[in-house]
Amino acid sequence: MIERILNKSLEYEDFTAKTLAEIVKIKSLSCCESEVIDKIVEILSGCGVKDVRRDGLGSLIARIGSGDKMIAFDAHIDTVDTGDIAQWDFDPFCGKISDGKVFGRGTTDQKGGAAAMITAARILKEIEAELPFTVIFTFTVMEEDCDGLCWDYLINEEKIVPDFAVITEPTNLHVYRGHRGRMEMAILVKGVSAHGSAPERGDNAVYKASNIALEIEKLNDRLATDDFLGKGTVAMTKIESESPSLCAVPDICRMHLDRRLTWGETKRSALAEIEAMLPAGSSVEVPKYDQTGYMGKAYPTEAFFPSWKTPIDHPLTKAGIAVATEVLGKSPVVDKWVFSTNGVSIAGRHGIPAIGFGPGNEVAAHAPNEMVSIDHLRKASGFYAALPFFLEKELTK
Repeated sequence: MIERILNKSLEYEDFTAKTLAEIVKIKSLSCCESEVIDKIVEILSGCGVKDVRRDGLGSLIARIGSGDKMIAFDAHIDTVDTGDIAQWDFDPFCGKISDGKVFGRGTTDQKGGAAAMITAARILKEIEAELPFTVIFTFTVMEEDCDGLCWDYLINEEKIVPDFAVITEPTNLHVYRGHRGRMEMAILVKGVSAHGSAPERGDNAVYKASNIALEIEKLNDRLATDDFLGKGTVAMTKIESESPSLCAVPDICRMHLDRRLTWGETKRSALAEIEAMLPAGSSVEVPKYDQTGYMGKAYPTEAFFPSWKTPIDHPLTKAGIAVATEVLGKSPVVDKWVFSTNGVSIAGRHGIPAIGFGPGNEVAAHAPNEMVSIDHLRKASGFYAALPFFLEKELTK
């Protein structure tokens, strides 16, 4: 079976690269994914995958097989924007195929995973083997803006609850089994305005916020660590003030924090650390994401996303390692992501066992001159098509 699958992944190597090139040419920022979803529907149909539908937020679900248990393969198909275009050596939406690579925004993060999933679906339709699971391929939306939101919707509203999940974000073809959680915090600091010619008459909110910022910098150095997930971190990512004029002491200052949570850290513990350093009249809260997607629907979600890790001896992890060994011809590195994925919802919030395996290196994510190797795409497609059979074997041991 593995030989048949890997031969098919090699046979369709050019197809996978061309699929990726086609979807990279379509700009698809968060909440604006409609056109790329349409293209994926078209490609899946050409592969013989007919059981395809959109959910209420606009994510696409393709289903193959009818086993009692379900395994999901997930790729978000929105991307970040290009940033400073002068830093790119080529058109970010060129979808160029050259020198064994596909070039453009999203090739690594993470339309490459989506393209490999499409090829895996094609392989599973063609090998005519009885699938031990119901396999769903989810092409999800709004992840770059709010990771996990799409899967909260799938689980809570669409009642799609897989028994296992594979996240196809870039792992450099390593097997990943977790990552730190994430939360956002909004700090409001209040002062008293006064004329800029007599600042002593006021209470400058920016100066107060600056003192808080220095304490947050110190806090980052003493945050907890975990042997596998690593250290918790906190970073100030935005600061802005308000005043009656540019000749007045500011009476309001707002700060935004990016907080990465290691194992054992919670929303309450992270908030308490910040509350302890705030002066009277200041406050901190976890904001909500409530943007409207391309289907015209919003799904307000608190910007708190738990950490997660799947045990090294879990059947899913063991199956992933076994498949990767066949695909790579050697034992894979087993590790975790530095950044955050939809796993915060799938595994962190809902407790569904998950692993990661994806083409490309995460260091290319959100960076200029993004590209992915076709060799990675081929190996990823073989991994996805083979995993259900290896997982069934692990579960029956």
